[in-house]
Amino acid sequence: MLCALAIISVSAFGGSLDSDIDALAADVSDLSENLFDLEQSMLFPANTRVAVYLSVADRDAFVLDSVELSINGKPAVSHLYTDQERLALRQGAIQQLYLGNLPAGQHNLTATLNGQSANDHYVRQQHHFTLRKQAGETRVQLVVETGQKGQAPDFMLREWQ
Repeated sequence: MLCALAIISVSAFGGSLDSDIDALAADVSDLSENLFDLEQSMLFPANTRVAVYLSVADRDAFVLDSVELSINGKPAVSHLYTDQERLALRQGAIQQLYLGNLPAGQHNLTATLNGQSANDHYVRQQHHFTLRKQAGETRVQLVVETGQKGQAPDFMLREWQ
């Protein structure tokens, strides 16, 4: 009889403990998300924030291997694509390539892409853009485009509103 009471009280306590652990895990997850948001707002204040995204317009004519981005002559980011990332871009995904801070004014962006064109030729293209950073957050999108089949790809810079 005493053994049965001990089992009942342990199982009742165990159920409560599981729900307490689940609630605690949810609270930790919420706190972690809030901490990440706070960290992002402190590291990248909205008035100086610059985000550069990348997408591929013609998904069958070019296979992207890597992208390098320099801002004002200094390397900002270099990314080597996996098969899974290429597939995502081919399906229309947009990648956040860079997030950083720049003061208001004119800045030079240099984007270099490496990959294979539709005719299996290795391609390395470099493009220069002028970014006019206004007060507030600035978001731009590098779009990899190809003209006719077999032509080398080109970059286009779109500013998000």
